[in-house]
Amino acid sequence: ELGPMIVTAAIGQDTSLEDGDILVVTQKVISKAEGRIVDLRTVTPSERGLKLSIETERDPRLVELILRESKSLIKIDSERGIIIAETHHGFICANAGIDQSNVAGEHMVSLLPEDPDGSARRIREEVAQILGVRVAVIISDTFGRAWREGQVNFAIGVSGIDPILDYRGSLDKQGSVLKTTSIAIADELVAAGEMVMGKAEGIPVALIRGYRYQPSAGGVAYLLRDPASDLFR
Repeated sequence: ELGPMIVTAAIGQDTSLEDGDILVVTQKVISKAEGRIVDLRTVTPSERGLKLSIETERDPRLVELILRESKSLIKIDSERGIIIAETHHGFICANAGIDQSNVAGEHMVSLLPEDPDGSARRIREEVAQILGVRVAVIISDTFGRAWREGQVNFAIGVSGIDPILDYRGSLDKQGSVLKTTSIAIADELVAAGEMVMGKAEGIPVALIRGYRYQPSAGGVAYLLRDPASDLFR
């Protein structure tokens, strides 16, 4: 149970959680806690996995896991061995989010949580049960971005906060009606959290305090674009 561990760690740092706090929790610690770590030596590649591994010059066991964790393959770059997939959650990312970093053992890989929104909700409920405070929880992972270099942390699970800050219908400073502006605030918050967690420091949770957000029962699905309106597929 990660909630009690987070509460204990926060108290140990003299930063006990308060109403309105936001917890940014890395995907990796969620996957470890939920048993989403796989030993590649236990994976038997399928015919399709073997064929794609030859095409991309990737480990066939890893390719097989990518296929299992994917709803569809979006782009394959055979020359660079890149596989961009749409996961069963609807995320579009490299290798279906499968990662070998920060996992002990050369044959071990981590898969994305099966239900990141549920993972966030459980932590939120555990914190509320222990401390009686209402916090928001966002699960973060690192994805690349089309058209830009560098990776950024994105929200893959949300509980207790509206992930979109919608300005549509409001007026700008000139009195014009904003028609399309809606900010992916959950993504911006986890990107800010990554600045203190880092990638190699082993810090799995960041606390954001003082940001006024809109509570919501919605999840990360609000951040996923409908394929019918996606101009880049």
